[in-house]
Amino acid sequence: MNWSVNLPVSDVIYGINGPVVTVRNTRTFSMMEMVYVGESRLVGEVIGINDKMTTIQVYEETTGLKPGDPIVGTGAPMNVLLGPGIIDNIFDGIERPLKAIEEISGSFISRGAAVSSLDLNRYWNVKIKAKVGDVLEGGQIYATCPETAIIEHRFIVPPTLSGTVTSVQPNGKYKLMDTIVTIKDEKGVEHELTLCQKWPIRNARPCKERLPATIPLITGQRVMDTMFPIAKGGTAAIPGGFGTGKTMNQHQLAKWCDADIIVYVGCGERGNEMSQVLDEFSELIDPKSNRPMTDRTVLIANTSNMPVAAREASIYTGLTLAEYYRDMGYHVAIMADSTSRWAEALREISGRLEEMPAEEGFPAYLPSRLSEFYERAGRVEALCGSEGSVTIIGAVSPQGSDFSEPVTQNTKRFTRCFWALDKALAYARHYPAINWMNSYSEYFTDLDAWYRENLGDDFIKYRNKITSLLHEESNLMEIVKLIGSDVLPDDQKLVIETAKAIRVGFLQQNAFHKDDTFVPLEKQKLMMKAILHLYNKSKRIIAAAIPISGITQTGLFERLAKMKYDIPNDKLEMFDQLIADIDSSLAKLTN
Repeated sequence: MNWSVNLPVSDVIYGINGPVVTVRNTRTFSMMEMVYVGESRLVGEVIGINDKMTTIQVYEETTGLKPGDPIVGTGAPMNVLLGPGIIDNIFDGIERPLKAIEEISGSFISRGAAVSSLDLNRYWNVKIKAKVGDVLEGGQIYATCPETAIIEHRFIVPPTLSGTVTSVQPNGKYKLMDTIVTIKDEKGVEHELTLCQKWPIRNARPCKERLPATIPLITGQRVMDTMFPIAKGGTAAIPGGFGTGKTMNQHQLAKWCDADIIVYVGCGERGNEMSQVLDEFSELIDPKSNRPMTDRTVLIANTSNMPVAAREASIYTGLTLAEYYRDMGYHVAIMADSTSRWAEALREISGRLEEMPAEEGFPAYLPSRLSEFYERAGRVEALCGSEGSVTIIGAVSPQGSDFSEPVTQNTKRFTRCFWALDKALAYARHYPAINWMNSYSEYFTDLDAWYRENLGDDFIKYRNKITSLLHEESNLMEIVKLIGSDVLPDDQKLVIETAKAIRVGFLQQNAFHKDDTFVPLEKQKLMMKAILHLYNKSKRIIAAAIPISGITQTGLFERLAKMKYDIPNDKLEMFDQLIADIDSSLAKLTN
């Protein structure tokens, strides 16, 4: 921000209550206006106005503020600067670059840090696409430049603007604020198009058309891709107590899902977890491009020791950045870790405002805020004519793994995919610790046509049978707990053995194994085929009065548990040999 601009002092502080500041007897501010508070120019936002008082929430630490300090209005809503330089950057909750802040203030963020969101002095190699006389509508692309080695930044006309091109600069190197195209609107007013634009973070960016959720987001995680899939442009929640692997799952999704760009929002998380993200992403090589993962990642770090109001804003900052790249025609996945910390920020601010609390002290508008967040996801036809999407995957941290608490329950209302993490699975080192009995996905009917076209009808048939066996095992285990497994008939013992092979060999995954950290859909299908082939063959043998003990002694179930390691992702023809070995081993039992 440029603090040399002489903005008039609108009024002075009357009262201070944590991050909430009040101004008395003023009519100069508008709702949701961005303001600067105090001599240090702390960033704030107007959140309440009546005939006696204006209420402002401050996005920085208010220590040292006192009544009588000045407040300056900007006349604009809380916004972010959009342009090249966003990717491979680390921002705080209000899009201040932490690397630039570190250079001027050291390890800790100083209050009122006067730094631009993007580097205004960096030159970008711009290729102009617009020509004089072209009619440009909002959202159309007028220039491009390489932002990173794998992401092309496409400069789009602000959605609220359109007109005829009157002048164009030649291709070359330009700074963010340089004018490269000039257009004249229907009223004859000329507008200069630079390499950047601003957008209010609480307003969703418009699109031409919302498209149905018919394409899956491929993650390479078997329990997600096969059992509980999510669509591109879909919404998912990962709820779980402390230590169940929420952050680990989101890291894995960020590394391997087939989105073009990842926006990772660390909302109220511990500082050591965010530093781990930074370290991992800087070292990880993107499997699609063989470039560093940071070349397609945006990180928003708002740790638990940062101001609580900025935590509330960080979610919207991340969403706006994601929508900006969606409008260029990219598929973006946003990881919000965690929405519970965001909801706690809402609760704290609501308490400061002395609002009437609802369940567990959360504000009554918690459901509407959650719906506003998740409803900004979607696969769309952008204004530029390209297809893009924003997929939202939000972690939820219910205290004591209590899924009946308000944040989890309201999140379930607005998400269509629910990956419930289980503490018992996590402590048993079963990764991902997604409980297959408590999780669900509502995208099956939307995605089944894609699975049939790309993987055949067998994939859906295998998945349904695998799910059926897991549910049957769950029912049988209730009996086993009461009377033991010895009294079960062999066909039911077979169900338990097969379900164990599914749990250990298919649902459990090793994030540190080169062939198991990411598994293509074709291998997932063949793994299910092998498990069900053994089950069906064994079922016929048991029907011929051969005891199950003979089948288990062949070691075939152990081989199924290890096939994820034994068969590399690039040698799927080895499944044919596995099937043949199953047939030959079982044939010996019937001779």
